[in-house]
Amino acid sequence: MHNPQNESRRRKRIISFLQNHSSFSPKIKMMPSRTLTPSALKNSILLFSFLLIIYLFFYYPSLHAPPRLLSSHVVTANPLTRRHLLFSIASSSSSWPRRRSYVRLWYSPNSTRALTFLDRAADSSSAGDPSLPRIVISADTSKFPFTFPKGLRSAVRVARVVKEAVDLTDEKAGVRWFVFGDDDTVFFVDNLVKTLSKYDDDRWFYVGSNSEGYEQNAKHSFGMAFGGGGFAISHSLARVLAGALDSCLMRYAHLYGSDARVFSCLVELGVGLTPEPGFHQFRCMKAINFFQISFHCREPLRHGGEVQMLRVTLCLI
Repeated sequence: MHNPQNESRRRKRIISFLQNHSSFSPKIKMMPSRTLTPSALKNSILLFSFLLIIYLFFYYPSLHAPPRLLSSHVVTANPLTRRHLLFSIASSSSSWPRRRSYVRLWYSPNSTRALTFLDRAADSSSAGDPSLPRIVISADTSKFPFTFPKGLRSAVRVARVVKEAVDLTDEKAGVRWFVFGDDDTVFFVDNLVKTLSKYDDDRWFYVGSNSEGYEQNAKHSFGMAFGGGGFAISHSLARVLAGALDSCLMRYAHLYGSDARVFSCLVELGVGLTPEPGFHQFRCMKAINFFQISFHCREPLRHGGEVQMLRVTLCLI
């Protein structure tokens, strides 16, 4: 028989049991939310940066050591000497008799290696002269196009002097720098050796300077070595350039001079000029003065015939 009182008591006991055992149920404690303040964020970044610097400093020492290519001075087992340079002089059968006296100013057969490139044989008075470099007759360049209006086609022949000089030189001959200039370029060989010794000739270097005159630079290029002032190419680069020069010359028939052609071919190889202010072209001869010559005469000097001989002599002292 259903008894309401018993039912009520049973319900109370169940409720009491649940209340007494509720303390055993797990309680989830919510962590208080924390927001990263700007100050804390800044401190974290600084700490991370400091630890990263310490790590890189001790575990990657090469990062704070200057790479060899960027160093201006390169220590080599064999110091550069005059015999490591090969001078290639661009001349002609008509100008060589008048200008060979300039070559005698700096050329020494006992310590200097040089070649003179002519379009054809000149007078026989200089043949076999020990005080002058060996004469080489340039190859025919008629197959190469030349379209510059009123220009001299000889620019193609002079540009190919780079290739001819390299082809005439055995790799075992010890030539580390190929130096190029005109028959009226006066080189200060010891100064040039000192300058080029700063560079690693096993790497690609094209060393020279632009013109002293703004108009010449604006007309041709501010980043080009002017051939009259001379320029030097490391042996590693010269051999690569020699292999590509003929095909390159076919693409630059519209240029004026030989130096512009050589420069353009070097640009195709990804090589820019390494400027050395000691290379002087001196196209602005009317404005030249003794102060300019005596204080800037370092490696080569061009157009000496347009300067009073007294000033050149003072420069050479």
